[in-house]
Amino acid sequence: MIQKDKGAWVWVPILYFTQGLPYVMVVTVSVIMYKKLGISNSDIGLYTSWLYLPWVLKPLWSPFIDLKSTKRNWFLGMQLLIALALLGVGISIPTNMFFLTTLACFWMAAFASATNDIASDGYYMIGLTEKKQSFFVGMRSTFYRLAMVTGEGLIVILAGFLETKYGDNSKAWSITMIAAAVLMLILTLSNFFTTPKYEGSETLIKEKPQGFWEVFTSFFKKPGIGIALAFILTYRLGESQLVKMAAPFMLDTMDKGGLGYSTEQIGTIFGTVGVIMLSIGGILGGILISKDGLKKWMLPMVLSLNVPNILYALLALTKTTNIIAVTATVIFEKFGYGFGFTAFLMYLIYIAEGKSKTSHYAIATGFMALGMMLPGMISGYVQEWLGYSGFFIWVVIAALPAFLLLRFISYPPDFGKKTNSSDA
Repeated sequence: MIQKDKGAWVWVPILYFTQGLPYVMVVTVSVIMYKKLGISNSDIGLYTSWLYLPWVLKPLWSPFIDLKSTKRNWFLGMQLLIALALLGVGISIPTNMFFLTTLACFWMAAFASATNDIASDGYYMIGLTEKKQSFFVGMRSTFYRLAMVTGEGLIVILAGFLETKYGDNSKAWSITMIAAAVLMLILTLSNFFTTPKYEGSETLIKEKPQGFWEVFTSFFKKPGIGIALAFILTYRLGESQLVKMAAPFMLDTMDKGGLGYSTEQIGTIFGTVGVIMLSIGGILGGILISKDGLKKWMLPMVLSLNVPNILYALLALTKTTNIIAVTATVIFEKFGYGFGFTAFLMYLIYIAEGKSKTSHYAIATGFMALGMMLPGMISGYVQEWLGYSGFFIWVVIAALPAFLLLRFISYPPDFGKKTNSSDA
């Protein structure tokens, strides 16, 4: 069997970029696409939030990833399926039933992406030693977020350019989604050539659960699991709603309370400073946790994730369309997201510690997805009820439960801290 940590500087960035791209296409880019194709905010919030469901339900089939084949085979197969699903979206857009057919293709991509997440995360935990996991968590988070910014930035810029060129949003988004499918295929091939075959027979035997239901019962028997799940469900309570309505807010005209920005402008902002600040935040977060442990940085990271939401509220309240103010908001949001999400990832890794950690991590992230899906489903209705100003104020308030639960969750203060004897 190949030695752990081998080639991690190459395969970790590519694998997690590939994990992030289909997620952002399904969850975020679909929102912008449907907005530009004339779908209402309430329908966007409701139907695209249902696309979170595979990430919520993925614990139900996560034991099969442990029981059947290797995690490498699983994620390569799922990545190819995602490429085909995105191709289906692109082909379906010009049709008369585009909303139904594209949703069906996004559903296929969502289920494949959730399964890819299980296999990729399991491969990460098998392929790296515990201390290297904490060191690389910032890099994996950064490249995951870089993929999201690629979707929100470069892919949206392409769509905006094509909208202007053809004067036909349907044609523009059809070409864009086909291009995204080609990119996904290239990433799948890259993973095929860069990921080592870590999973020898000894690893498979050690990681394989005794039985299907043992995975679930052992997870819910973990000490303090109730408080832990409450924290996981509320950690991104504000963000789960903001992420659904941020793009509609910037795209809507000023008479509707929006900023009146074009598709290309949004893509440019997220694809430039967004990329830089997200990278800095994620890498810095991983370095600091590996240096000092999780305890020292948990509160600052929760703050960094949620405080930037106040800036969106200020934009809506003051109706500021100034490019500097909007860009500054994105700068603080992306840095805060990259920095703050690092602590969340390390906490999820801690929750998954022990036997069947691949499946336990899938269960933990399933609850995280539930915490994104349910608030996201009602976000469009809340926005239409409160207006953009009231909505973003509510988003700020929604962050409070996570802060209240911080004092009740428990984990080793030095969890994730790099030791001098290893990982030098």
